[in-house]
Amino acid sequence: MAKRSKVPAQRSPAAPKAPKVGAGELATLFDYVRYAVSRFNAASLVFAHGTTDPVAEAAFLVCETLHLHPDQFETFATARVTATEGKRILDLIERRIATRKPAAYLVNKVYMRGLPFYVDERTIVPRSFIGELLDSHFGADEDGASLIGDPAGVESVLDLCTGSGCLAILASRNFPNAEVDAVDISRDALAVAARNVADHGLEDRLTLHRGDLFQPLGDRRYDLIISNPPYVDAEGMASLPRECRAEPKLAFDGGADGLDIVRRILDEAKRHLTAQGGLLCELGRGRDNLEAAYPNLPLLWLDTEDSEGEVFWIAAADL
Repeated sequence: MAKRSKVPAQRSPAAPKAPKVGAGELATLFDYVRYAVSRFNAASLVFAHGTTDPVAEAAFLVCETLHLHPDQFETFATARVTATEGKRILDLIERRIATRKPAAYLVNKVYMRGLPFYVDERTIVPRSFIGELLDSHFGADEDGASLIGDPAGVESVLDLCTGSGCLAILASRNFPNAEVDAVDISRDALAVAARNVADHGLEDRLTLHRGDLFQPLGDRRYDLIISNPPYVDAEGMASLPRECRAEPKLAFDGGADGLDIVRRILDEAKRHLTAQGGLLCELGRGRDNLEAAYPNLPLLWLDTEDSEGEVFWIAAADL
């Protein structure tokens, strides 16, 4: 997952004119990926929406054009592409450069933990580290330990600021006996989430709520609360690259120091957690600000393959 708040600001120079590609010059999936990487590098694109580099993004777009799962790329890397398929791939490459829109918007799809999700401009492109942490820290390891005890014993999960619903859906898979509530203030985002919930057949276990954080939930308590809220500070908002500016501003803006929403979650979470529950929250580069604001909270910072200290865990008893 790419980080929302760490993408450097970049000017958007005019994209170099696309070179003419003669018939037969590009033949295999590898050829088209190499060509796309060269075009992306020349155009100085920014990658922060499910892929973190031009190679991964090129492979993603090629696979989507050919209706292949990303995991199938290596199997078919040396396979030849038909002329019709090649034209579609080249058109998509040029659309990515010309529009500077996230690739996920161009193909209406993103993958998290290997699962496909629908996405469009009504919601932020999901790329949270929490999906990985649900696997690495909330499933029983070989010693039978996890941050929340037996995952099968988790009966209720809440996803705040759910956006497209991806984290709530992943949580449903990690905690098979849990009822999951997912909240967002955006009606548009919830429409996307509803499509994903239906696509994954979870209508009977996952309920979507429209409202401001805990407001639509009454006094209900949860064994686990997860959240990837808006957390970009004012400096970061002013320097968002063009790709990120294609996404809803509401999903990014965390106020002057990036903590406006995070503070509210921390201040209210205890009233909505069971005694043995806890909160898992992502906040990008806001660790120093958060520790300064809450010096006495015993926050446990969790790292992932692509992040250090951008997600914290705190038990209900410590709030």
